[in-house]
Amino acid sequence: MSNQPIAQGDDRWMIALDVDGTLVHDDGYMSAVVAAEVARVRALGHEVVIATGRSAANTIPVIRDLAIDGGEAVCSNGAVTVRIDHDHPRGFEPIEVISFDPRTVLTELIKYLPDAHFAVEELDGTYKFHKPFPAYALGDVNEETPLEDLMRNHVSRVVVLSPGQDLDEFLALVKLAGLHSVSYAIGYTAWLDISPQGVSKATALERIRENRGIKRDQVIVIGDGRNDMLMFEWAKAGGGLAYAMGQGPEEVRHAASAVTATVEDDGVARVLSGFEGILFSRALG
Repeated sequence: MSNQPIAQGDDRWMIALDVDGTLVHDDGYMSAVVAAEVARVRALGHEVVIATGRSAANTIPVIRDLAIDGGEAVCSNGAVTVRIDHDHPRGFEPIEVISFDPRTVLTELIKYLPDAHFAVEELDGTYKFHKPFPAYALGDVNEETPLEDLMRNHVSRVVVLSPGQDLDEFLALVKLAGLHSVSYAIGYTAWLDISPQGVSKATALERIRENRGIKRDQVIVIGDGRNDMLMFEWAKAGGGLAYAMGQGPEEVRHAASAVTATVEDDGVARVLSGFEGILFSRALG
Protein backbone atom coordinates (compact mmCIF):
# COMPACT_ATOMS: atom_id res chain seq x y z
CA MET A 1 0.00 0.00 0.00
CA SER A 2 1.42 3.38 -1.01
CA ASN A 3 2.18 5.90 1.71
CA GLN A 4 1.97 8.78 -0.75
CA PRO A 5 -0.62 11.44 0.05
CA ILE A 6 -3.68 11.56 -2.18
CA ALA A 7 -3.45 14.50 -4.58
CA GLN A 8 -6.14 17.12 -4.12
CA GLY A 9 -6.97 20.50 -5.60
CA ASP A 10 -4.06 22.10 -7.46
CA ASP A 11 -1.87 19.04 -6.92
CA ARG A 12 -3.94 16.90 -9.28
CA TRP A 13 -2.78 16.07 -12.81
CA MET A 14 -4.91 15.04 -15.78
CA ILE A 15 -3.63 12.14 -17.88
CA ALA A 16 -5.38 11.73 -21.25
CA LEU A 17 -4.96 8.36 -22.96
CA ASP A 18 -5.73 7.29 -26.49
CA VAL A 19 -7.08 3.74 -26.88
CA ASP A 20 -6.09 1.89 -30.06
CA GLY A 21 -2.34 1.55 -30.43
CA THR A 22 -1.87 3.18 -27.02
CA LEU A 23 -3.83 1.33 -24.35
CA VAL A 24 -4.73 -1.68 -26.49
CA HIS A 25 -3.02 -3.70 -29.19
CA ASP A 26 -4.40 -4.19 -32.70
CA ASP A 27 -6.35 -7.24 -31.52
CA GLY A 28 -7.94 -5.33 -28.61
CA TYR A 29 -5.68 -6.84 -25.94
CA MET A 30 -4.68 -4.61 -23.02
CA SER A 31 -1.69 -5.54 -20.91
CA ALA A 32 -2.33 -6.11 -17.19
CA VAL A 33 0.75 -3.98 -16.51
CA VAL A 34 -0.81 -1.02 -18.32
CA ALA A 35 -4.14 -1.43 -16.49
CA ALA A 36 -2.32 -1.66 -13.15
CA GLU A 37 -0.36 1.56 -13.76
CA VAL A 38 -3.53 3.43 -14.76
CA ALA A 39 -5.19 2.21 -11.55
CA ARG A 40 -2.15 3.20 -9.47
CA VAL A 41 -2.07 6.78 -10.76
CA ARG A 42 -5.83 7.13 -10.27
CA ALA A 43 -5.47 5.86 -6.70
CA LEU A 44 -3.00 8.69 -6.09
CA GLY A 45 -5.83 11.15 -6.78
CA HIS A 46 -5.02 12.07 -10.37
CA GLU A 47 -7.56 12.24 -13.19
CA VAL A 48 -7.35 9.76 -16.08
CA VAL A 49 -9.44 10.63 -19.14
CA ILE A 50 -9.85 8.40 -22.18
CA ALA A 51 -9.59 10.36 -25.44
CA THR A 52 -10.22 8.24 -28.52
CA GLY A 53 -11.46 8.16 -32.07
CA ARG A 54 -13.73 5.26 -31.11
CA SER A 55 -17.46 5.70 -30.69
CA ALA A 56 -18.72 5.84 -27.11
CA ALA A 57 -20.19 2.34 -27.34
CA ASN A 58 -16.81 0.93 -28.40
CA THR A 59 -14.97 2.94 -25.72
CA ILE A 60 -16.96 1.81 -22.68
CA PRO A 61 -15.57 -1.78 -22.64
CA VAL A 62 -12.02 -0.36 -22.34
CA ILE A 63 -13.15 2.00 -19.58
CA ARG A 64 -14.68 -0.97 -17.72
CA ASP A 65 -11.43 -2.93 -18.11
CA LEU A 66 -9.62 0.00 -16.49
CA ALA A 67 -12.19 0.12 -13.65
CA ILE A 68 -12.83 3.82 -14.31
CA ASP A 69 -16.22 4.34 -12.71
CA GLY A 70 -17.05 8.00 -13.24
CA GLY A 71 -16.13 11.26 -14.93
CA GLU A 72 -16.12 11.94 -18.64
CA ALA A 73 -14.62 10.35 -21.73
CA VAL A 74 -13.79 11.93 -25.08
CA CYS A 75 -14.99 9.87 -28.05
CA SER A 76 -15.23 10.24 -31.84
CA ASN A 77 -12.09 12.43 -31.89
CA GLY A 78 -13.72 15.06 -29.69
CA ALA A 79 -17.13 15.28 -31.36
CA VAL A 80 -18.75 13.26 -28.56
CA THR A 81 -18.17 13.70 -24.82
CA VAL A 82 -19.92 11.29 -22.47
CA ARG A 83 -20.41 10.88 -18.74
CA ILE A 84 -19.40 7.40 -17.60
CA ASP A 85 -22.28 5.68 -15.79
CA HIS A 86 -22.04 1.91 -15.47
CA ASP A 87 -25.59 1.78 -14.08
CA HIS A 88 -26.89 3.16 -17.38
CA PRO A 89 -27.93 0.47 -19.91
CA ARG A 90 -25.28 1.70 -22.36
CA GLY A 91 -22.67 2.49 -19.72
CA PHE A 92 -22.66 6.20 -20.52
CA GLU A 93 -24.77 9.29 -21.05
CA PRO A 94 -23.93 11.81 -23.79
CA ILE A 95 -22.95 15.25 -22.49
CA GLU A 96 -22.11 16.87 -25.81
CA VAL A 97 -22.55 15.69 -29.39
CA ILE A 98 -21.23 18.07 -32.06
CA SER A 99 -22.49 17.42 -35.57
CA PHE A 100 -22.23 18.56 -39.18
CA ASP A 101 -23.96 17.97 -42.51
CA PRO A 102 -21.88 15.32 -44.35
CA ARG A 103 -23.35 15.85 -47.82
CA THR A 104 -20.77 18.32 -49.18
CA VAL A 105 -17.83 16.40 -47.76
CA LEU A 106 -19.04 13.03 -49.04
CA THR A 107 -19.90 14.44 -52.46
CA GLU A 108 -16.36 15.81 -52.83
CA LEU A 109 -14.65 12.68 -51.55
CA ILE A 110 -16.68 10.37 -53.78
CA LYS A 111 -15.37 12.31 -56.80
CA TYR A 112 -11.75 11.63 -55.87
CA LEU A 113 -12.16 8.28 -54.12
CA PRO A 114 -14.95 6.48 -56.03
CA ASP A 115 -13.92 3.03 -54.77
CA ALA A 116 -13.57 3.98 -51.10
CA HIS A 117 -15.70 2.65 -48.26
CA PHE A 118 -17.68 5.36 -46.45
CA ALA A 119 -19.39 5.31 -43.05
CA VAL A 120 -21.08 7.90 -40.84
CA GLU A 121 -21.57 8.00 -37.09
CA GLU A 122 -25.13 9.03 -36.31
CA LEU A 123 -25.89 11.28 -33.34
CA ASP A 124 -27.02 8.29 -31.26
CA GLY A 125 -23.64 6.62 -31.75
CA THR A 126 -24.78 4.05 -34.32
CA TYR A 127 -23.11 3.71 -37.71
CA LYS A 128 -24.25 3.47 -41.30
CA PHE A 129 -21.90 2.27 -44.02
CA HIS A 130 -22.23 1.52 -47.72
CA LYS A 131 -19.33 -0.97 -48.11
CA PRO A 132 -17.97 -3.36 -45.46
CA PHE A 133 -15.53 -2.18 -42.78
CA PRO A 134 -13.30 -4.32 -40.53
CA ALA A 135 -15.36 -5.83 -37.73
CA TYR A 136 -13.58 -3.84 -34.99
CA ALA A 137 -13.87 -0.48 -36.76
CA LEU A 138 -17.52 0.43 -36.20
CA GLY A 139 -19.74 0.30 -33.14
CA ASP A 140 -21.83 -2.64 -32.02
CA VAL A 141 -24.86 -1.23 -33.82
CA ASN A 142 -24.25 -0.60 -37.51
CA GLU A 143 -26.25 -0.90 -40.69
CA GLU A 144 -25.32 -1.31 -44.33
CA THR A 145 -27.18 1.22 -46.42
CA PRO A 146 -27.07 2.87 -49.87
CA LEU A 147 -24.53 5.67 -50.24
CA GLU A 148 -27.24 8.32 -50.56
CA ASP A 149 -28.61 7.37 -47.13
CA LEU A 150 -25.29 8.36 -45.52
CA MET A 151 -26.09 11.96 -46.44
CA ARG A 152 -29.60 12.25 -45.00
CA ASN A 153 -28.82 13.37 -41.44
CA HIS A 154 -26.33 15.46 -39.50
CA VAL A 155 -23.56 13.21 -38.16
CA SER A 156 -20.72 13.45 -35.65
CA ARG A 157 -18.15 11.73 -37.86
CA VAL A 158 -17.46 10.51 -41.38
CA VAL A 159 -15.04 7.59 -41.79
CA VAL A 160 -13.33 6.81 -45.09
CA LEU A 161 -11.43 3.60 -45.80
CA SER A 162 -9.58 3.01 -49.06
CA PRO A 163 -8.09 -0.49 -48.86
CA GLY A 164 -4.93 -1.18 -50.76
CA GLN A 165 -4.36 2.45 -51.68
CA ASP A 166 -0.92 3.97 -51.22
CA LEU A 167 -0.98 6.39 -48.28
CA ASP A 168 0.85 9.19 -50.11
CA GLU A 169 -1.57 8.90 -53.02
CA PHE A 170 -4.47 8.93 -50.58
CA LEU A 171 -3.15 12.05 -48.85
CA ALA A 172 -2.82 13.78 -52.22
CA LEU A 173 -6.39 12.92 -53.17
CA VAL A 174 -7.73 14.12 -49.80
CA LYS A 175 -5.88 17.39 -50.31
CA LEU A 176 -7.44 17.74 -53.77
CA ALA A 177 -10.88 17.22 -52.24
CA GLY A 178 -10.30 20.40 -50.21
CA LEU A 179 -11.91 19.58 -46.86
CA HIS A 180 -12.23 23.19 -45.76
CA SER A 181 -15.43 22.80 -43.75
CA VAL A 182 -14.28 20.02 -41.44
CA SER A 183 -11.30 18.83 -39.43
CA TYR A 184 -9.72 15.56 -40.46
CA ALA A 185 -7.00 13.14 -39.41
CA ILE A 186 -5.37 10.39 -41.43
CA GLY A 187 -4.77 6.94 -39.98
CA TYR A 188 -1.75 4.72 -40.58
CA THR A 189 -3.21 3.29 -43.77
CA ALA A 190 -5.62 4.90 -46.19
CA TRP A 191 -8.07 5.78 -43.42
CA LEU A 192 -9.65 9.17 -42.83
CA ASP A 193 -11.64 10.42 -39.82
CA ILE A 194 -13.61 13.60 -40.47
CA SER A 195 -15.02 15.66 -37.59
CA PRO A 196 -16.85 19.01 -37.34
CA GLN A 197 -14.70 22.07 -37.98
CA GLY A 198 -12.57 23.08 -34.99
CA VAL A 199 -13.37 19.90 -33.07
CA SER A 200 -10.61 17.57 -31.86
CA LYS A 201 -9.60 15.57 -28.81
CA ALA A 202 -7.84 18.75 -27.66
CA THR A 203 -10.97 20.93 -27.68
CA ALA A 204 -12.93 18.38 -25.65
CA LEU A 205 -10.07 17.78 -23.22
CA GLU A 206 -9.68 21.50 -22.58
CA ARG A 207 -13.32 21.71 -21.46
CA ILE A 208 -12.85 18.74 -19.15
CA ARG A 209 -9.59 20.14 -17.75
CA GLU A 210 -11.23 23.46 -17.00
CA ASN A 211 -14.29 21.82 -15.41
CA ARG A 212 -12.11 19.64 -13.19
CA GLY A 213 -9.90 22.54 -12.14
CA ILE A 214 -6.64 21.04 -13.35
CA LYS A 215 -3.75 23.43 -13.98
CA ARG A 216 -2.78 23.82 -17.65
CA ASP A 217 0.79 22.66 -17.05
CA GLN A 218 -0.29 19.55 -15.12
CA VAL A 219 -1.42 17.60 -18.14
CA ILE A 220 0.04 14.45 -19.71
CA VAL A 221 -1.27 13.05 -22.99
CA ILE A 222 -0.27 9.77 -24.65
CA GLY A 223 -1.18 8.68 -28.17
CA ASP A 224 0.09 7.05 -31.33
CA GLY A 225 -1.79 8.51 -34.30
CA ARG A 226 -2.15 11.59 -36.43
CA ASN A 227 -5.46 12.28 -34.73
CA ASP A 228 -3.45 12.74 -31.51
CA MET A 229 -1.21 15.51 -32.84
CA LEU A 230 -3.58 18.35 -31.93
CA MET A 231 -3.84 16.82 -28.45
CA PHE A 232 -0.03 16.88 -28.26
CA GLU A 233 0.04 20.50 -29.38
CA TRP A 234 -2.57 21.46 -26.79
CA ALA A 235 -0.70 19.77 -23.93
CA LYS A 236 2.66 21.29 -24.85
CA ALA A 237 1.20 24.78 -25.39
CA GLY A 238 -0.02 24.81 -21.79
CA GLY A 239 3.26 23.54 -20.36
CA GLY A 240 2.17 19.91 -20.14
CA LEU A 241 3.78 16.78 -21.58
CA ALA A 242 2.93 14.80 -24.72
CA TYR A 243 4.20 11.25 -25.23
CA ALA A 244 4.07 9.41 -28.55
CA MET A 245 3.99 5.63 -28.67
CA GLY A 246 7.13 4.12 -30.14
CA GLN A 247 5.38 2.54 -33.13
CA GLY A 248 3.65 5.78 -34.19
CA PRO A 249 4.41 7.42 -37.55
CA GLU A 250 7.50 9.63 -37.68
CA GLU A 251 5.53 12.87 -37.84
CA VAL A 252 3.55 11.86 -34.73
CA ARG A 253 6.72 11.06 -32.81
CA HIS A 254 8.24 14.39 -33.84
CA ALA A 255 5.14 16.23 -32.59
CA ALA A 256 5.49 14.86 -29.04
CA SER A 257 7.59 16.02 -26.08
CA ALA A 258 9.07 12.53 -25.85
CA VAL A 259 8.65 9.02 -27.25
CA THR A 260 7.85 6.04 -25.05
CA ALA A 261 7.97 2.32 -25.86
CA THR A 262 5.62 0.65 -28.33
CA VAL A 263 2.20 -0.62 -27.32
CA GLU A 264 3.60 -4.18 -27.41
CA ASP A 265 6.24 -3.08 -24.88
CA ASP A 266 3.73 -1.36 -22.58
CA GLY A 267 4.63 2.22 -23.47
CA VAL A 268 1.83 3.70 -21.35
CA ALA A 269 3.01 1.77 -18.30
CA ARG A 270 6.56 3.04 -18.90
CA VAL A 271 5.35 6.64 -18.73
CA LEU A 272 3.06 6.17 -15.74
CA SER A 273 5.59 4.14 -13.74
CA GLY A 274 7.83 7.20 -13.97
CA PHE A 275 5.07 9.59 -12.88
CA GLU A 276 6.65 10.31 -9.51
CA GLY A 277 9.87 11.17 -11.31
CA ILE A 278 7.95 13.71 -13.41
CA LEU A 279 6.53 15.25 -10.23
CA PHE A 280 9.98 15.37 -8.65
CA SER A 281 11.48 17.05 -11.72
CA ARG A 282 8.73 19.63 -11.67
CA ALA A 283 9.30 20.32 -7.99
CA LEU A 284 13.00 20.90 -8.63
CA GLY A 285 12.22 23.17 -11.60
